[in-house]
Amino acid sequence: MQEKPIAVVTGGAGFIGSHMTDRLLKAGYVVRVVDNLSGGRGSNLAHHSRNPDLSLDTQDICKLPANSPLFKNVQLVFHFAGIGDIVPSIEQPTEYMATNVQGTVRVLEATRHGGGRGVQRLVYAASSSCYGLAETPTREDFPIQPQYPYALSKYFGEQAVLHWGKVYGLPVNSMRIFNAYGPRVRTTGAYGAVFGVFFRQKLAGKPYTVVGDGTQSRDFVYVTDVAEAFFLAAVKGHIGEIYNIGANNPQTVLRLVELLGGETVFVPKRPGEPDCTRANIDKITQHLGWRPVVDFPSGVATMLRDIENWRDAPLWDVESIAKATQTWFEFMDPGKSS
Repeated sequence: MQEKPIAVVTGGAGFIGSHMTDRLLKAGYVVRVVDNLSGGRGSNLAHHSRNPDLSLDTQDICKLPANSPLFKNVQLVFHFAGIGDIVPSIEQPTEYMATNVQGTVRVLEATRHGGGRGVQRLVYAASSSCYGLAETPTREDFPIQPQYPYALSKYFGEQAVLHWGKVYGLPVNSMRIFNAYGPRVRTTGAYGAVFGVFFRQKLAGKPYTVVGDGTQSRDFVYVTDVAEAFFLAAVKGHIGEIYNIGANNPQTVLRLVELLGGETVFVPKRPGEPDCTRANIDKITQHLGWRPVVDFPSGVATMLRDIENWRDAPLWDVESIAKATQTWFEFMDPGKSS
């Protein structure tokens, strides 16, 4: 009987990582999840608790040794582990560089030493934030202009991945994710992702705190579509590539409010944020045959069925947001810092 192939998912108890784990188990892989649970949750994998093909190691990638047994005989590695959110990255840039850059290097080394010539692919979760205030729709060859340390750290991580591909012959691909959303989207103590903020406000019967005038748009892409793109990037023939993952169909914040239903209040527009994000996905469609299949209203409706999952998320209002984003305005707004 042929042994099942092995995949490692760093950050596999997190938002996208747990959906990646779902996809791999469905495809017949043995999945080894590495997650220190600082952002991920064991509950995101609870539905696989009886599956012997899944294991969870609560280890920090920053302490991952090159000879880690978790990477022994691995065929596929998906690297999602890292820290997100903009404001904390402005306040703690050293931590972001340590985790998102040096942590990535440790994953690369563990893959190189553990998998050897048996490694078929390492796929890195990069961020579209590296483009900064870019023209739209944004292609992979557009200028890189990170606006804050989080974006810079994810870009440096991508550069390390591509460098290991060139120097050590590690078969790698990098996926620049635009605005992923869907079940299990993370909720942290930091002011961040719009879905976690709005869902908690809806549960509390409070108005949605809309940034600016709400006409800014984001290229929301559903999480199972994201996981499928990563899977195809791992099993198809192209190596050493960078791919955008988006829907190429931006939605305004006011459209999200319309789908959720409820009142709004407005908070100041934040410097360093684009008015629109929109991915040009021609390359990934041509190379991998991928295109998103879940439309925005359907994705939001699916999330609303599980809205109780956001009951313990932070409840934000105008005052708490102003306090949480004070650092953002202090460092990101040239007019105020001069």
